This record gives sequence, C-alpha cells and structure tokens, in this order.
Amino acid sequence: MSLVLDAAAQDLLFREAHTANTFTDEPVTEEQTQAIYDLVKYGPTAFNQSPLRITLVRSAEARERLVPLMAEGNQPKTAVAPLVAILSVDHEFHAELPKLFPHAPGIADMFFSERAVREQVAPLNATLQAGYFIIGVRAAGLAAGPMTGFDFPGVQKEFLDDDHAPLMIINIGKPGPDASFPRSPRLPYDEAVTTV
Repeated sequence: MSLVLDAAAQDLLFREAHTANTFTDEPVTEEQTQAIYDLVKYGPTAFNQSPLRITLVRSAEARERLVPLMAEGNQPKTAVAPLVAILSVDHEFHAELPKLFPHAPGIADMFFSERAVREQVAPLNATLQAGYFIIGVRAAGLAAGPMTGFDFPGVQKEFLDDDHAPLMIINIGKPGPDASFPRSPRLPYDEAVTTV
C-alpha cells in the first residue's frame, strides 16, 4: 500500500464519504465541532493567514432567518439539518498575523496592508480551509452537505459584517436514509495528472 492512512480511514474520509442531503435527528454537539476545528486548524494556508470564520447556526431563531435566504432546493434540508455552519472569509485576517506568523512580524504590513490585496488572497485560503473543514466533519463520523446556492448579500447582511464575506454554507449531521446520490465519476489519474 502506498498510503500510510489505513483503508478504513481512507474510506471514511474519501471513498465512502458523500455529500449528504438528508440527516438523522441526532444532534451535533459543541464538543464535536470543537474537536473538528481543533483538528482542521492545522491545515496549511499562505503565511498561515487562516481567514476562514465559522458561524454555527444552532438556535431556532437563527435558523428561521437563514432558511429563506437559501435557494429553494436547499431550504428543506437546511431547515432540518442537525447543524448548519456559515463559512465566511475574514478580509481583516491580517490583524491576526503577528500571532499566527510571529517569526515575520512585519508580514501584515509588507504584503497585506491594502484591502484589495486581502480580498484577492483571502478567499483562496479560506476555501482551502473549508476543504479541510469538510474532511474534519467526515473524520468525526458525520456527513457534510456544502452549498453555495444561497443569497450571498442576504446572508452577509443577516449574519456577518462588512469585513466578512460568505463563502459557503454546510449542513452537518449523521446521514439519513437516501442521504446522497450515487457517486458521480471522477477523472482517472492519467487524465488529471501530467508529469513534466
């Protein structure tokens, strides 16, 4: 075997994992979300900038505000998912760099003093972190249902501020019956990988 990760873990994280559209009513606990974050925060980003922010929608009142902002097809599953996470990009991430990248104390001013630059680099790095987050959800034995079908300005206005832009929304929980569609094909190695 060419991978160090055992086959069961590979299945849990990749081969048997699917995007979930239905969930059981088993709750997702604060301990689980803490464990997920404490694992995935180690995924690499440029300059360790870590611009991803996560808003957990737990209260019924917050859920009632969110569901109408979802695309029509995403509303029913978001209404009943055990937990919903709004993933956003912090465009003021550079304020944390002295703590996150201490060996280069001037890095925030050197590269990220201009908002336009931060708005260009932060979404890519937050998207990397979102991928890590999805894998972390799977590592907790849960399923993720990531979505970009929602009213982005509406979610920003309702849940965020001008320094945070929504990236995606993820329903999280134990997968329910018929939770996912059959696996779609993936490109084989020789179509996706080139050696030069």
